[in-house]
Amino acid sequence: MSFLDKNIIYHQGFVNKFRRQELNKHKSKIIWFTGLSGSGKSTLSHAVEEKLYNLGFRTFVLDGDNVRHGLSSDLTFSDTDRKENIRRIGETSKLMIEAGVITLTAFISPFRQDRNLVRQLVDQGDFIEIFCKASIKTCEARDVKGLYQKARLGKIKDFTGINSPYEEPDNPELIIDTKKFSINESVEKIIDFIKPKIML
Repeated sequence: MSFLDKNIIYHQGFVNKFRRQELNKHKSKIIWFTGLSGSGKSTLSHAVEEKLYNLGFRTFVLDGDNVRHGLSSDLTFSDTDRKENIRRIGETSKLMIEAGVITLTAFISPFRQDRNLVRQLVDQGDFIEIFCKASIKTCEARDVKGLYQKARLGKIKDFTGINSPYEEPDNPELIIDTKKFSINESVEKIIDFIKPKIML
């Protein structure tokens, strides 16, 4: 048993997530968007947040690029650091659940095991995985930064879909084909799916 195991005790406050949910008048959930770079994760997560906010829900988006500027600024894109990045986001999202907030995350999160570990951090039903489905060809066509081209030229290492794997979800709660559906159509599908799950 380590020093931490013996000396760090979890302190449970009087105000818990259920009381916060009652105050907010809705349940707190993690809405986990996953998919290739350019598949529409960030665009959809922010658009869905806007819709939920306008409906009176308390929300927050954890965006991959934004988190890399702070919480995970010390990490690279190696497989090991990608795993650590998702672990940190999972623990952060768990805190947001306790705060009574609907947390929307936009991360490639390429490995099934890492996503499943986040799912296991929270109560059953509190993790909603949304797979933003789009082919490499579609994502490359949307890539205004030219990241895919740079990866193919060897200028970017460990780029998901080119020289680093992406493992599609086995059984996500929802699949959104972002080539087939417009942003507005996709948002409506997501809202229709999650709204019954967040109502008290």
